[in-house]
Amino acid sequence: MGETNSNSPFKFKLGAQTNVGCVRTNNEDNFVVSTDLAAGEWLLPRDCHTLFTLGDKGAMLVVADGMGGLDAGEIASRIAVDTVKEFFSADKITDEIAKDDSAIRKYMHEAVVAADNAIKKRSKEEEGVKSMGTTLVAAWLFEGFANIVWCGDSRAYLFNPVSGLAQVTKDHSYVQELVDSGRLLPEYAFDHPDSNIITRSLGNPRKAANPDFIRLPLQEGEILLLCTDGLNSMLRDEEIEAVMQETSDDIDMCTKSLIQGALDLGGHDNVTVVLCQVAPEENKTPMPEMQQTVSTFTEKERKKPVRKLVLWTTGIFFILLLSCLAWLLSAEGNGQPWKNKIIHWYEQTVK
Repeated sequence: MGETNSNSPFKFKLGAQTNVGCVRTNNEDNFVVSTDLAAGEWLLPRDCHTLFTLGDKGAMLVVADGMGGLDAGEIASRIAVDTVKEFFSADKITDEIAKDDSAIRKYMHEAVVAADNAIKKRSKEEEGVKSMGTTLVAAWLFEGFANIVWCGDSRAYLFNPVSGLAQVTKDHSYVQELVDSGRLLPEYAFDHPDSNIITRSLGNPRKAANPDFIRLPLQEGEILLLCTDGLNSMLRDEEIEAVMQETSDDIDMCTKSLIQGALDLGGHDNVTVVLCQVAPEENKTPMPEMQQTVSTFTEKERKKPVRKLVLWTTGIFFILLLSCLAWLLSAEGNGQPWKNKIIHWYEQTVK
């Protein structure tokens, strides 16, 4: 696939959904999207099949995962997305802000710091929300690039139908630090018991927000995925990739299938998914059809291959055991002691 031309707008589809999960009673996740920042529209499209053209000020995707007792987490995540909305109102996005990647990075960093300060201010003002905080991941789609800022363990992935899924953000978490230091192999990170401990967030009274930033060129057919850890703590990356590989031609189905996959595995947390797919140019050679893979994952299906192997092995063992017993009994019935029968077999086959 060819890279999009950074000097010309591209077309895209958008899908988003949030779910309280199967355990929690309230949803502390928040998200907001704008398909056209120049128009000041912050509404989720009713039809996921709508094709949008990227405007001259771009589009914005924001996901936040709140933390805290009672409704505190929900308040913190809402403050975070509202602050980003304010920073990216049409009148505030100037040519100076968007002149290069350094200026964009600086401005997005300022937006996250402002959200952090707004949450801390609210915590001081209200007694019941002293311990609230939130993670944040936001992507500004502008001139063929995704400019992504994040703080915490809410993630951004980039899915390419040919090369697959790649995590483009790095979690600010205790487990990620173990991996980075070489004390934990990456393949053991998913099941680590402390995978929920984060090292950076917004609203922490002891630390200032310290977000990271990455700038990625977008290609035709790729899908940018933003999510809370309610998705990636339930589905492994290869499972997320399998879902997207099977449903990438329908952004609505892809969104719903990812959410359902997390719920099928227990839905232990709130789960939020925001997808943006760069539409291929018209009249181009279609993508080669990819091998389809299973898109619904449950613990039962994960363990099924192991159980099959155990059942097959056990069945074969009992068949052999019954055959041996029948053979010995027939030997006794023919008047031939079973020990002599074994010796005879040994001499005929081994020697």
